[in-house]
Amino acid sequence: MLKKERFRRFIDYFTTHFPEPETELNFSNSYELLVAVILSAQCTDKRINQITPALFARFPEVESLAAASVEEVFTYIRSVSYPNNKAKHLVGMARMLMNDFGGDVPGTVEELQRLPGVGRKTAHVILSIVFNQPTMAVDTHVFRVSHRLGLAPLTATTPLAVEKALMAHIPKQYVPKAHHWLILHGRYICVARSPKCGECALRDACKYYEKLSVELRVKS
Repeated sequence: MLKKERFRRFIDYFTTHFPEPETELNFSNSYELLVAVILSAQCTDKRINQITPALFARFPEVESLAAASVEEVFTYIRSVSYPNNKAKHLVGMARMLMNDFGGDVPGTVEELQRLPGVGRKTAHVILSIVFNQPTMAVDTHVFRVSHRLGLAPLTATTPLAVEKALMAHIPKQYVPKAHHWLILHGRYICVARSPKCGECALRDACKYYEKLSVELRVKS
């Protein structure tokens, strides 16, 4: 199957069966989403959703978080990965939002990446969800699934290379959705260990499954 056909199969399946995907992080505004995404680095959305209600109750807007101490923020996020660094990032992020952006979450990748704790992936998540921009955030799920399905070549060994490979073939109107499609597929079907190929509706267009099938035939 040609790469163009793989992309068409991928888009056709998800637009039909999962047309309106959404992030699994709980949030009610751009400030809360930014906090949640910073916290979610190397941590599960489930864990973040468990700790953010109390965090947002104590710091309901950027002003209160900017006025907080790192030590107090730490007490609310101690159960996430790297809580010391993330507490510093959250307070620093909130203070920069107040000082440089009037308390508003900015809408460009360059401005977002100035914020403590915000890298390219986090910036693209914000731009995609909040501003509906055609940006592709590449996390471990997107990276893995893209390679397995054959949407990204094996030579794409960095998140940026995978991002470029996907952006070159996915129509702009589908890019924000495709980010979620890849993440959710990787989270529940195309898992890192023992992928659930038997449950995957895309296995007919999957390079990984194609190779696996050949190996099984050779062994038999």
